[in-house]
Amino acid sequence: MSDGALPGEPYQAGSGPVGVLLCHGFTGSPVSMRPWAEHLLDAGFQVSLPRLPGHGTTWQDLNRTPWTDWYAEVDRAFAELSSVCAQVFVVGLSMGGALALRLAEQHGARVSGLVVVNPALRIADPRMRILPVLQLVVPSLAGIGGDIAKTGEGEAIYEGAYSRTPLRALHSQTKMWRDVRQNLGRVDQPLLVYRSAQDHVVDPSTLALLRAGVSSADVTYVTLSRSYHVATLDYEAEEIFSGSVAFMRRLIED
Repeated sequence: MSDGALPGEPYQAGSGPVGVLLCHGFTGSPVSMRPWAEHLLDAGFQVSLPRLPGHGTTWQDLNRTPWTDWYAEVDRAFAELSSVCAQVFVVGLSMGGALALRLAEQHGARVSGLVVVNPALRIADPRMRILPVLQLVVPSLAGIGGDIAKTGEGEAIYEGAYSRTPLRALHSQTKMWRDVRQNLGRVDQPLLVYRSAQDHVVDPSTLALLRAGVSSADVTYVTLSRSYHVATLDYEAEEIFSGSVAFMRRLIED
């Protein structure tokens, strides 16, 4: 499929006192999170799944947006949910996990809990060292989408990601990672972390940063043995969905 008019519109549904904000990943779209959102809706939660600026259109659009635009959109969606819900949980995949952590850092107790799947706070690839220069001369490299072990009817499962990785946007993302890492100690909310044993996009260094950095007393780490990076569309997606519901229900205030 071409990068023009990719599917994956924002999704909002439900009502009630408990909301969940879902944050998709870098170069992706709401496609990767839609089944999770629908599961949460069926479980009785109000859900909001925004499409981040520069995503779901063309990779060139993404190269024109900084990380502050992506964060501003999830912050707006969080404020909207908070205005109608007594409690709001935040969940995120990959870069969406970093956005979720930043919301927790900025909003404190207004975030009732976090669920992150293969969160990204850094990439240990040595090529990242030349990114500040490379992004000035090369607009994009091969895409990072499609890291899914499962196939659908013999074909790769589509996640609505770009076929190219825009380097100016990737460089901007590294600035967001730095910002989030510097404030991890402010994350003290209950935290549920899913980490794929085989992840070809984000290496285990982020998990080490989380373990060392967050202040949360209520933290659970779950290893996914059969899924790759986009675990929300992979073999253990249902485990993530049901686990997140159980986690949130445990934390719902009377």
